[in-house]
Amino acid sequence: MRAPSTALVELLELLRRRLHMEAAWLGRLDGDLLVIQVISGRELPLGLVAGSTVRRDQSLFRHILAGDLPNLIPDTWSDPRTVSLAPVRELAVRAYAATPVLDADGRTYGLVGCLSRQPQPSLGDRELRLLNLLAGLLTGYVTDLHRMWESRSRIWRRIQAVMEEGAPHMHFQPIIDLRTGRTIAVEALSRFRTHAVPEEVFADAAQVGLGAELELTAVDRALAMLPQLPPDIRLAVNASPSVVTNQLADRFLRTGRPEQLILELTEREYIADDDDDLFAVVERLRSHGVRIALDDVGTGYAGLGVLLCLRPDIIKLDRSIVRDMAVSPAHAAVAAGMSRIADGLGSDVIAEGIEAPADLEAVIGASIGYGQGFLLGSPRADLTSLGRFPGISGTSGTSGRPLRPLTGARPR
Repeated sequence: MRAPSTALVELLELLRRRLHMEAAWLGRLDGDLLVIQVISGRELPLGLVAGSTVRRDQSLFRHILAGDLPNLIPDTWSDPRTVSLAPVRELAVRAYAATPVLDADGRTYGLVGCLSRQPQPSLGDRELRLLNLLAGLLTGYVTDLHRMWESRSRIWRRIQAVMEEGAPHMHFQPIIDLRTGRTIAVEALSRFRTHAVPEEVFADAAQVGLGAELELTAVDRALAMLPQLPPDIRLAVNASPSVVTNQLADRFLRTGRPEQLILELTEREYIADDDDDLFAVVERLRSHGVRIALDDVGTGYAGLGVLLCLRPDIIKLDRSIVRDMAVSPAHAAVAAGMSRIADGLGSDVIAEGIEAPADLEAVIGASIGYGQGFLLGSPRADLTSLGRFPGISGTSGTSGRPLRPLTGARPR
């Protein structure tokens, strides 16, 4: 069964076309507000989008619900009942059709209607019957919509509360040079006082339209710690592709130390191999010394096409591959193959999720030069005690493969 919102858009589009209107919408009553939940239209008038709210005292809907206005007026400027109303004049509503929608218990759920900035003199009883028919059909959907709305409202309030308490709080996990045991970078990781799983919090935020705001907050808090880092240690900051193309470059450059930054492209979103906007921002950052990392390679959306187009400076091998390398020839082969691909691309590889000595031995045996995980260093709120991982000495296990310095500039 299709989601109610998909079917609703189709019904609203049918209504909009039959009434020759610019937008058709379903709104839910919430106290003195009408909250637009679903909307259809090529050119939406009055700035209406899903999630918009209309106040009772600034709208026509209170008059319609009270029975002071009819459910359809073809030309509001020619009708004495509406010509002097503020919403009509200030918002240039020239024609409307709207009627209440009831829930399964017979209570008023909200309104379904259409708006136009042009008069529609041909509208009459036939169109009003179609509108009333649609309102009756919607009764079967609004219970599900009400549940969806309440669920999204709870998520929205929870994310807002998380942000108001000062979250996300940044922790920093070291990235280790496996030849020497030296910390050469730290990754900024978001944490929440409620001990919620960070990935789930970001997914919930994206679901209610707060994803970019939460991500950019995390970016700003990570960048604020850059002055506390020694100049030979880089700071890796996570961002999804849509956030990268939205003011992130300016944030990186304003630090005055972009050459000390690593941008980790997360795979919360699909990365298209023809995303020119993303690639343009990446090249701008790269030209200022920022190194580009592709996160969670091996499990997410990134395919060979993205690797070839993006040519990341750093490929981060996902923990789900690393943790079984010691016991699974298939996982070891994938890691070794990724190492060879990275070598051909001129990229470095960081193995994530190294949690046991066997993991570390397998990673070094695959000629992977850099590692990250609880065995090498757990995330911490401060940036003190950055140094060497004592369990590594010399270059044993690297097969003599020369490694590009992660802290240096990479020739393109």
